[in-house]
Amino acid sequence: MFTTVLLIEKTLSNADLELITTLHGDEKAAFHVLMQPRGTQDELLRAVDDVAFGYLNRAVHEHDEPRGSDALSTSAAELEHTLQQLRAAGATAEGRVVSDNPLQRLTELVDQVRADEVVVLAAPQWIEGLFHRDWASQARHKVGVPVLQLFAQQD
Repeated sequence: MFTTVLLIEKTLSNADLELITTLHGDEKAAFHVLMQPRGTQDELLRAVDDVAFGYLNRAVHEHDEPRGSDALSTSAAELEHTLQQLRAAGATAEGRVVSDNPLQRLTELVDQVRADEVVVLAAPQWIEGLFHRDWASQARHKVGVPVLQLFAQQD
């Protein structure tokens, strides 16, 4: 069985689910999902990224994202939906919401479950990516297993 730690910020779209569950062909997969709520990230950087990638409508509504405990409860529901999607696709899946230091939690989880890889599935992060401060770039220096960065799709 192939063990993947999956770092996400929203529920998987159908396209994301298809991509994630077919990465290793017919080999059985176990997913350990960490979800960081989007509402806990820097609003200005998210808005700049949205404009840079042409998501103008999303940039205008960045301030509408849930915050604090609302972000956590929204993410918990989205995480549960994602876990159900993965299980329905035939994978083993468990997960948790992380609001503090997701890269530290990622490193701990990789060691704990002896992961084969990390997949970071998030919206494109132009500013962070430019300076190698995005999750995938940072994780590559910490986790000791291959890190694949994928950009989340929308249905």
